[in-house]
Parts: sequence; structure tokens; C-alpha cells
Amino acid sequence: MFLKKIDGRRTVTLPDGRVLSQADLPSENTRRWVASRKAAVVHGVRFGLLSRREALQRYGLSEEEFSQWEEAVSTHGERALKVTRLQKYRQL
Repeated sequence: MFLKKIDGRRTVTLPDGRVLSQADLPSENTRRWVASRKAAVVHGVRFGLLSRREALQRYGLSEEEFSQWEEAVSTHGERALKVTRLQKYRQL
């Protein structure tokens, strides 16, 4: 088996015991952002799997957009990243 050489960590353990790896992060070509992909990127940055700058660059995100994802996860949890739930959580 061939393992691609990468800089930084390969895996991190989340507080709930799940293991997040580089392979769990969305593809660089991702254009359709569902809640689970957003959450993977937020958790990857939060727990040191990749840097914030690297995430913004890799996925073509703006600082503001990523900050909104982080705030939604920290305030209301991963469910707040669903597009259908945005209006409900923004009104609170």
C-alpha cells in the first residue's frame, strides 16, 4: 500500500471519540457543501488536522464564510450547518 507523504498530522481524535483523518476531509474539488462536509472541515481546523489558512485556500472559502460555519457549530452544533436550518438558527 502506498501512503502519500503529507505535512502535518494524519489523524486527530475528536472529543466524542471519533477519529478524523485526512481521508475524511472533502475533496479539493468540492462544489456541493452538505452539512457533513462543512463539519469535517471545521473539526479538521479546530483540532489541528489542517490550518485555517490551508482550509480556506484548499476549498476556496472566504474568511467570513468559514467563520459562519465555525460559529454555527460552536453555538448550535453540526445540525446548524444544514441549509434548511439556517433561517431558524439565525433568528435566535
